Amino acid sequence: MARVIKVKAKEIFTKTKLPGADWVINQYVGCEHCCLYCYGKFIGRWKPADYGTWGEWVEAKINAPELIKNRQINGSVFMSSISDPYQPIEKELKLTRQILENLDKNIDLSILTKSDLAIRDIDFFKKFKNISVGLTINGFSGKEKEVFEPFSPTNEARIKALKALRENGIANYAFVSPIIPGLIDLKDIIERTKGFVDSYWFEFINVRGAGKEFGAVLKKEYPQSWKVLEDKKLFSDFIDECKEIIKSAKIKTQGIVLH
Repeated sequence: MARVIKVKAKEIFTKTKLPGADWVINQYVGCEHCCLYCYGKFIGRWKPADYGTWGEWVEAKINAPELIKNRQINGSVFMSSISDPYQPIEKELKLTRQILENLDKNIDLSILTKSDLAIRDIDFFKKFKNISVGLTINGFSGKEKEVFEPFSPTNEARIKALKALRENGIANYAFVSPIIPGLIDLKDIIERTKGFVDSYWFEFINVRGAGKEFGAVLKKEYPQSWKVLEDKKLFSDFIDECKEIIKSAKIKTQGIVLH
């Protein structure tokens, strides 16, 4: 388990340029899922050295629920951009659940997680007028799961969570990411989920954002994938192939993130 540092924040709503959102909420900073490709690692540069490396610590803004209470925000809100609102520590601290309880139910809210713990809060989701809850899925299992996202719930659990959200009348979406050549079976992911997923986001791996450690591991363990990513022509062809798969699936697509 990661070291948990409890802090008090001055503000909980932060302006963002993320697609489809005006504000972000990050009640946690850092993440116990310890995904090798995580783009949020850059935040560690501004944290004390004794925190340790990414994945070893989590900041928890323990006053976040109070900062949310009685606040009215214009625009859409995304939870969370540099953490996971349903990482393991949430079972104990319940900051996400308390925030949902206190948040203005008229707000346009989108939540993204890698955890099936999200279905715990379906009772609160139902109180919002405009809410969508997404699960990141990518099909990693076995060695790939151990290498790239060792401490996150299984993809099977996430897919079941998407289905449970639909069954309870909660708008859901699948965030298919990171799309890596040779490691992601896009057709299989879509076929297994399109019967109960309202919409999709697709995100191709950003090697630079994922960092040097990710690049080194991918190059060593999956040289064919690395070969495609470092060759602009091969990667462009791969993207075109994926776009064709998405188009032919006839699903609702919110966006394709290419970085």
